[in-house]
Amino acid sequence: MAFIRKRRLERELYSKERFSLLLLNLEEYYFEQHTANHITNKGCRDERKFRGSLKICSKSIIFEPDDNIQPIIKIPLRDCISIKAPEDNEANNPFTRDTSGGISVVCNQVFLIKERNIIAPYKTVRGTTEHFFQLDVAGKLGDVVQTLHQLYRASCLDKMGDQAAMITAILQSRLARTSFDKNRFQSISETLNMECKAEMVTPLVTNPGHVCVTDANLYFQPLNGYPKPVVQITLQNVRRIYKRRHGLMPLGLEVFCTENDLCSDIYLKFYNYQDRDELYFLIATYIENHVTEHTAESYMLQWQRGHISNYQYLLHLNNLADRSCNDLSQYPVFPWIIADYSSSVLDLTKPETFRDLSKPIGALNKERLDRLLTRYQEMPEPKFMYGSHYSSPGYVLFYLVRVAPEYMLCLQNGKFDHADRMFNSLAETWKNCLDGATDFKELIPEFYENDSGFLVNSLKLDLGKRQGGKMVEDVELPPWASGPDDFLQKSQEALESQYVSEHLHEWIDIIFGYKQKGREAVAAHNVFHPLTYEGGVDLNSIMDPNEKVALLTQILEFGQTPKQLFTSPHPRRIIPKLKSLSRTSSHSVSITESPVSPNEESFEDLTEESITLAWNNIAKLKLDEQYKIHKEAITGIAVTCNGSSVFTTSQDSTLKMFSKESKTIQRSVSFSNMALSSCLILPGDTTVISSSWDNHIYFYSIAFGRQQDILMGHDDAVSKICWHDGRLYSASWDSTVKVWHCVPGETLSNKKHRFELLAELEHDVSVNTIDLNAANTILASGTKEGTISVWDVTTATVLHQLPCHSGTVFDAAFSPDSRHLLSTGEDCCFKVIDVQTGMLISSVTADEPQRCFKWDGNTILSGSQSGELLIWDILGGKVTERIKGHTGAVTSMWMNEQCNSVITGGEDKQIMFWKLQY
Repeated sequence: MAFIRKRRLERELYSKERFSLLLLNLEEYYFEQHTANHITNKGCRDERKFRGSLKICSKSIIFEPDDNIQPIIKIPLRDCISIKAPEDNEANNPFTRDTSGGISVVCNQVFLIKERNIIAPYKTVRGTTEHFFQLDVAGKLGDVVQTLHQLYRASCLDKMGDQAAMITAILQSRLARTSFDKNRFQSISETLNMECKAEMVTPLVTNPGHVCVTDANLYFQPLNGYPKPVVQITLQNVRRIYKRRHGLMPLGLEVFCTENDLCSDIYLKFYNYQDRDELYFLIATYIENHVTEHTAESYMLQWQRGHISNYQYLLHLNNLADRSCNDLSQYPVFPWIIADYSSSVLDLTKPETFRDLSKPIGALNKERLDRLLTRYQEMPEPKFMYGSHYSSPGYVLFYLVRVAPEYMLCLQNGKFDHADRMFNSLAETWKNCLDGATDFKELIPEFYENDSGFLVNSLKLDLGKRQGGKMVEDVELPPWASGPDDFLQKSQEALESQYVSEHLHEWIDIIFGYKQKGREAVAAHNVFHPLTYEGGVDLNSIMDPNEKVALLTQILEFGQTPKQLFTSPHPRRIIPKLKSLSRTSSHSVSITESPVSPNEESFEDLTEESITLAWNNIAKLKLDEQYKIHKEAITGIAVTCNGSSVFTTSQDSTLKMFSKESKTIQRSVSFSNMALSSCLILPGDTTVISSSWDNHIYFYSIAFGRQQDILMGHDDAVSKICWHDGRLYSASWDSTVKVWHCVPGETLSNKKHRFELLAELEHDVSVNTIDLNAANTILASGTKEGTISVWDVTTATVLHQLPCHSGTVFDAAFSPDSRHLLSTGEDCCFKVIDVQTGMLISSVTADEPQRCFKWDGNTILSGSQSGELLIWDILGGKVTERIKGHTGAVTSMWMNEQCNSVITGGEDKQIMFWKLQY
């Protein structure tokens, strides 16, 4: 996981230096360092001198000896009795200075850290002691003592808010007196675009300095030069950039040079949102031409269709919801998946193996929940069900203490937690999450990664002795795991299992979705303290600095709820029959699939394979033949089962029958002087139905070569027709879609069709297009004002209605599995809707309107306004191929069942025959 990898990289880079920002208190700054000697027992026979580095920090003085055997000394400024540069004639003044190069610090408490370079709880030495520091550069003594006096005065203020205000003033003064060193530019030809003050954010600590962005690079120069003089990011390498909420304020910015890693290359916190937004604009403008910006909806579509794993999807959602491995109060949150920690074998086919993903941790135990609800009902406003959160800095480090012990010591004032409260056992931890009165924590990504180091005490840390005398060592694993790596392997398999794939959307609803807030949260027993939610408190409205500091500290330690990403139910995942998911950041994990017996492997499977093959090679579509057969734009194409005859309708009011064999028009029929809008062939290839702008629908007998019947069913032009199992669906500009039951003329003595109106689906405006799903139970309609409606045709009720487009909807079609609906419109946009939830999950903008299309759920073949055929990767939101076609707009498209043959019609009055050439 990113957190662990980053820690190891830091250790490799700065292995010679024991000091780190983690030795500081929370909200403390490291200002400067000076080479010095630490002299103990000065003037006595046993006087000793230790060479090292003196660090001046906002709340403490830290001395790091060069000799690793000696401990690092940390002196809190609030515990100082005197800080002076001694002179004989000023012996009675506790705060004086001279140019002797020595500083005497008398204090009543000191912490000894990393003695013999061993990471362990800090040793506290109480009682009055004197420490003498002799600077190498004596000329700096005056400034150092003056700085220490200022910081000492700040530390002696009673109220935290006053302390923070004074330290901030000192920091801002230092930043104002310095600027970015332009000599650090990679090239003298770089152009400066912006410079401002900011802080680099790492877990638990921030480091102030100067940010500079040029036309080629982003730079950060720490005020203290730690851990290196300049951090440089090449803009050409940037792949993602996100605005962040840091400390409840919209001041953060995180930059990634990778596509999938959760760990960023730099996280910056600015002092005002204007600087943050300006820098975001500069970088985003630079990268927008070669980087696609992903939304939660675009990742959702990839996840639903199996292009990314459950693990990857959760990483992306965390990232979009302001969760970052650089901010422990907003660390990525992952679910407990497995509920069985006692069996010898983990059975992923049994539902009882898994945790109920539809409930938050606090609601899994009914007895505990009943107690919590009783308290909730008796509680005054603001009410909340849980007194602790599911994600907080303490919980993150509870899991990671074995690989990040210094973070735990930083968070807990130099101490590890009590041995019995440590992460000792998976079974114990899960049981406590189920039964504990205040324990509702979820998991972190590390449980589904490949690095098992956080489960093993490889650093040989002394984490204490438990009741019963047992030392805290490695985490105790469940019986079904043969070791730490096997535990992670099985956890990954569980996360990618069929059960989890079928239910993960329920957990997403709770953590990132519509059950996070409001009535739905109350109904789902998912209510936390109001201050944990985004927007729960406006820090700018709090004038009292002490109240503000106290509130901020409380919230950051308690944990924060992720940013809400979805406000309607999250769609389910599509579970494929035979699909393997690969994780870019991990090894491949297969979905648990229902077995298919040999008898079921039929012609249908072969057809599916050939369709998949065709769509994988759709870019190899080649023009075979083209014919100009109409006098106006072509509006509809229908082909007989054997493919020998092609019927077309046109705005020239004619229905034409074209023979592929003889390459000639065999019939041309005109029903009225009004344009025809679409056509279809009934099963059996005996009848063609055409819709017309004259409000009528015409039935034409192929066998007898004449008009067979007329359905006068609408009060305005009929725009589109569909047929299934004796039912005709007609869309009209009269704002209706009508469903008719038709009894074919051949079965009746009078040879006429009989029509019975079954349903009328009313719209507010003209309907331009319709489509039926594969099961013929759901109908989609698109209007001239851009609204998409999804109807249950069995009950004639509207399921969803969305204002998807601005302007006319040109075409709409369900995916082959009926899970998604794609539409295209006058506004040049493709929109994807999840049929189950009605959620708009993807929007892709084209350069020009796309008039018609075919798609397989992942790839789109569209006909454009200019006449080109375009191939789109809808998941990536980009055009992958352009094929030259008509000289005017492509107005109609037909594709055969095998998806290897296409016919298009255009405004240029031509039909074009296309074939796949593998």
